[in-house]
Amino acid sequence: MNPGASAPRLSLSGVSVAYRRNRVLHDVGFAVGPAEIHALIGQNGSGKSTLVKVLTGLCTAEPGACVEIDGVPLRLPARLADVRAAGVAVVHQSLGLVPQMSVLENMRIGRLRARRFSRRIRWDRERAAAGRMFDRLGRHVPLDVAVHRLSEEDRATVAIARALQDTPHGGGLIVFDESTRALSRRSLEHFYEVLDDVVRAGTSALLISHRLEEVAEVADRVTVLRDGKLVEAGRAARRGSEGELARLMLGRALQAISSGGGHARPHAEPAVELADVIATRLDGAAVRVAPGEIVGLTGLADSGYDQVPYVLAGVERAASGKLLVNGDHIDLDRFTPAAALGAGVALVPGDRERAGLASGQTVAENAALPRTGTAGPRLSPIRRRAELAELIPWLDRLRLHPPDPHAVVGRLSGGNQQKVVLAKWLSRGLRLLVLHEPTQAVDVGARAVIVDAVKDAAASGCGVLVAGSDENELSMLCDRVLVFRDGRVHRELAGPCRPEVIVAAVFASSQRRPLRANREERVCP
Repeated sequence: MNPGASAPRLSLSGVSVAYRRNRVLHDVGFAVGPAEIHALIGQNGSGKSTLVKVLTGLCTAEPGACVEIDGVPLRLPARLADVRAAGVAVVHQSLGLVPQMSVLENMRIGRLRARRFSRRIRWDRERAAAGRMFDRLGRHVPLDVAVHRLSEEDRATVAIARALQDTPHGGGLIVFDESTRALSRRSLEHFYEVLDDVVRAGTSALLISHRLEEVAEVADRVTVLRDGKLVEAGRAARRGSEGELARLMLGRALQAISSGGGHARPHAEPAVELADVIATRLDGAAVRVAPGEIVGLTGLADSGYDQVPYVLAGVERAASGKLLVNGDHIDLDRFTPAAALGAGVALVPGDRERAGLASGQTVAENAALPRTGTAGPRLSPIRRRAELAELIPWLDRLRLHPPDPHAVVGRLSGGNQQKVVLAKWLSRGLRLLVLHEPTQAVDVGARAVIVDAVKDAAASGCGVLVAGSDENELSMLCDRVLVFRDGRVHRELAGPCRPEVIVAAVFASSQRRPLRANREERVCP
């Protein structure tokens, strides 16, 4: 008898995990069918990543857990070699690629085979092996180009092709662990176009994502975790079900967030004004933000909108242009991050792990960084106590979990890390708060808290600039949305801006392709 003839592609049952006295998974089980996109959702800390670690051998489940692949039990604790041999591949956060390495090196890293005696690598064989994966996809990416030089679409193709190396043709399972978190809408469409071809050929996909709209649109079925417990397993997915999915994740209905939300003072002097800015991807860009106003920036991936936050924060230099902060002219040629902070301009970057946090330091030490200038406890004991007194109310308002200023930031979930970045700046009193993709890879509960905090900052008179690709987020937050094209503002939308209006302006069309354009609405057993 063939064990995999009618068995699920992946079956888990009785999976429980505890770290000391903290139980993070409670008797979890669900199944992923053949040729299926199955979504696994839950808030940060719900146990999703722990479940992936059990599957890949990075975490040991308690006795009684069972994992089967195509009906064949996987020995636990799992070994990565056994997992790969069973046809399971994992694509980690942000596609899991090494930007400085070539496509070929990214494809074959961890799989290189040297000659028996000379110990030299046969690169001709490695190239052929990588090429076969792109042949399976029917798409080709130059193997010798560094990954950081590729378009987002090509990077997504490389990530899927690399995962295919561990899956048999027409079978296997690919686990996408927040892999699409940094992809724009256009790149997402390409990603799922490629993945659809893979799934139609028989491979299954387990999709872990915070993007509920994405899950509702692309998944065949959905499993929901809350506080380490199974809430619902294998629920049929359908478009427009984001509200119900949010309720299952949170255990309550998500409060409606009103569209727009600034407290703009239209006749006041601008908090910040940029004009005629020339930079790497900007060509005459102009942006004006009034006190208490929330202005959104968006556009296609190459439009330049996402460079504006970094020019305003002094991180990227402009070749020319004018900058006024509270009416004072500032020389852009000499505008540095320190100068930006001195002018009351602070940035919440898109890549918080690399640019927004010192992950080895505590919450309190991160909050003190703008004043110490170093990642360490350089303040006097008296000053540290004063800093804590200023910080703790913000941690309470942002519902940090755990609410401990001495917690190490690197051990917090993504949503809580973003709250730390926000608390660092909101406790300062700013003229302009600049945010790039502020809720990227943040669960729906934390997103609502962050949106409220940004609106509160605007209500206090702070100007806010939000650069992002999520039209729903921009609609919730912004008084105005500036749509970029070719390095400058192409269109200005006055709020409240409906999501479909923003999308139509970005794509110059009232229609947007669904993420799985070549598949009909699913009806699952």
